[in-house]
Amino acid sequence: MEIEKTNRMNALFEFYAALLTDKQMNYIELYYADDYSLAEIAEEFGVSRQAVYDNIKRTEKILETYEMKLHMYSDYIVRSEIFDDIMEKYPKDSYLQDKISILTSIDNRD
Repeated sequence: MEIEKTNRMNALFEFYAALLTDKQMNYIELYYADDYSLAEIAEEFGVSRQAVYDNIKRTEKILETYEMKLHMYSDYIVRSEIFDDIMEKYPKDSYLQDKISILTSIDNRD
């Protein structure tokens, strides 16, 4: 499994997990975050490896579709880059620093 895809799926999962079914959440979390194999997940849930594979592939498409429509992850990346740029260029501006801290805390809420 390639690291870029794993990182992307984990990030998308963080943003959109609440929109998934319990089974989709379990499979994706075990596969990507906990690095379980298809066989291990299948054994855990008493289903075939093919069923797990199909569910994971469908869920990946669902996560990508959510991102394509809602842009939560890509917008978060852009905001983070802007915040970093402002903090670097204006390190002594306490007003900006405070506002960025507030915005960052909003972004990091569960």
